[in-house]
Amino acid sequence: MSELITLSAAALAERLQSGEVSSVEATQAHLDRIAEVDGDIRAFLHVSADALKIAAEVDGARRLGAKLSPLAGVPVAIKDVLCTQDMPSTAGSRILEGWIPPYDATVVSRLRKARLVPLGKTNMDEFAMGSSTEHSAFGPTHNPWDLERIPGGSGGGSAAAVAAFEAPLALGSDTGGSIRQPASVTGTVGMKPTYGGVSRYGAIALASSLDQVGPVTRTVLDAALLHDVIGGHDPHDSTSLADAWPSFADAARAGAASGSLKGVRVGVVKELGGEGFQAGVSARFAEALEVMAAAGAEIVEVSAPSFSYAIAAYYLILPAEASSNLAKFDSVRFGLRVNPTGGGTVEEVMAATREAGFGPEVKRRIILGTYALSAGYYDAYYGSAQKVRTLIQRDFDAAFEKVDVLVSPAAPTTAFRLGEKLEDPLAMYLNDVTTIPANLAGVPGMGLPMGLAPEDGLPTGIQLMAPAREDARIYTVGATLEALLEQSWGHTLMSQAPKLRSSPVEPRASQVGPRASQVGPRTSPVGSASSPVGSASSPVGSASSPVGSASSPVEPAETPAAPEGGSR
Repeated sequence: MSELITLSAAALAERLQSGEVSSVEATQAHLDRIAEVDGDIRAFLHVSADALKIAAEVDGARRLGAKLSPLAGVPVAIKDVLCTQDMPSTAGSRILEGWIPPYDATVVSRLRKARLVPLGKTNMDEFAMGSSTEHSAFGPTHNPWDLERIPGGSGGGSAAAVAAFEAPLALGSDTGGSIRQPASVTGTVGMKPTYGGVSRYGAIALASSLDQVGPVTRTVLDAALLHDVIGGHDPHDSTSLADAWPSFADAARAGAASGSLKGVRVGVVKELGGEGFQAGVSARFAEALEVMAAAGAEIVEVSAPSFSYAIAAYYLILPAEASSNLAKFDSVRFGLRVNPTGGGTVEEVMAATREAGFGPEVKRRIILGTYALSAGYYDAYYGSAQKVRTLIQRDFDAAFEKVDVLVSPAAPTTAFRLGEKLEDPLAMYLNDVTTIPANLAGVPGMGLPMGLAPEDGLPTGIQLMAPAREDARIYTVGATLEALLEQSWGHTLMSQAPKLRSSPVEPRASQVGPRASQVGPRTSPVGSASSPVGSASSPVGSASSPVGSASSPVEPAETPAAPEGGSR
C-alpha cells in the first residue's frame, strides 16, 4: 500500500504544494488502491476516465506558478446523488442507470474550480433511502473494518472509500444522518453543515427541507478544508444562506492547537442514550465525556423531550416530500422507460417503468408519503409531524441557552451484519435515532471517532451539534476532542484498521445484473449515452434536457425556506 494513500488530505496537500509529490502520482496511487481492493469494498459505482488528465492539468498549472487553492490536486470521491456532467449520476437507482446530467451540482463545480481531482461516484442507498447501502440497486458496499458488515447509509460508499484509503476526501449528503452514521461505523469524520450553508443545487432531491451536502474525511481538519471549498451562498439554491462564513480550517487548527476545552459547556442529551444502545458504544461515549471533562469542559445533562418523537415525525415528513420529489421520474422525460407488451397508454408505461425502476424501499416510502399527504389525512399526519418539528427546534433553542455544544453517540450500535435488518424496516430506521433531530431543526452536526467497541473491535462515533450557523464551533471543539482522544490512545483510530486483501475490480461492461453501472478504473461509463432499458432516449443534449426545466431530477429553485426559520 502506497504511503500517499495513507496521508491526510492536509498532509497530501502540503506535499503537492512543495513539489515533493505530483497530483498525477497521488491520483494514480488512489486509482491503484481502488483497482486493488474495491472488488471487495464495492464503494464505487463509477471511476472517472479523466482523473489522471485532470491531475496532469493541475500539475501543469502549478509548474507555471498559477495561484491554486489549498486542496488543488487532491483526489476526491463524490456520492452518486450529486450531478456530474462527465460521469453517470444514478442516485443508486435503476431508473437513472447510465444517465449523465448536462450540468454539475454546485458543490461539484466548486470542487473543479478549486482544482480537486474527482476519482468517481460512490455507492448509496437508492435515492438516499436507507442506513446500510443494502437498498442500492447495484448491490451493497462493504465495511472495510469487517467485510460482512454494513458501512452505514445512505452514504456508505463515500465513508467506505475514505476508510479503505481509496480516497482522502469524499462528498456525502445527509437527510437524517447519512453522513454522520456512516462516519460512526467506519471510523471516519462526517459533517452535516447548517441547512442552507452548502448548496443543494444539483443534488438529486430526497426531502428538500432536510437534505444537506457535506464532507466525509479521516480527520476534522480535512473536513474543514473541504467544507471551505464547497460552502457559501449559491444563487441557484433559494434555500442557500447569504451569510459570510469564517474559515472552518482555521477553526479546526485553533481547536487542535489549544488542547483545552476550558469554559466550553457540553450538553449530554438525556433522550439520545440509554436503553437500546450497545454497551460498547455507551462505554466509549462515557470515556469521551471524561476526556472532555479532564480538558476543562463543563458536562451538563440536558433534556429535550420532543426528541423522543423525532423518528415518528421524520418518517412522515421525509416520505411526504420524497413522494413529491420522485414524481418526476415518469418515463416520459429522461431515464428508464419500460414499454408493456403490445404497447400501452402513458399511464401504463409510467406504471411499468416505476415498477421496474424503483426498489422496494423507495416504493414503500412513496406509498407512505402519498398517503400522509392525501385528502383527509394531511392534518392528522403531515401537519402534526410539522408541529412536532417545531417542538424539536424549540428544544434545541432551549438547550443551547444552557450549553455551547450538544453531544450524543452518532449511532446506537457499531456496524451490524449485512442482511441482519434488511427485512425489518423499523429496526433499520432506528439507526438514525440520534442524528435525525439535527436535520429536523437544521442545525449542524458532526460524527467523529471515539474508539473501538470492546465487544467487537469495531468503530464507534460521537456526535457534536451546535446552533444553526455555528459550524465553526463544531470544528473547533471537534478538532480539540480528536487531538485529546488520539493522545489518550497513543495512535489514530484509522491506524488500527485491518489490512485489506487484494480484490481487483473487474470491468462490468456486459453485466446485466447488480451493479451494472460500475466499471473498472480508468474506463468509460457503461451505457452512458442512452437509457439502459426500453426505448427512452438520453436526456443529454436533447429537448428533454433537465437543465432549468421541470424535467430535472434535481430539486428546483422553488424550495421551502430553511428549517431554522420555524414551523412549516
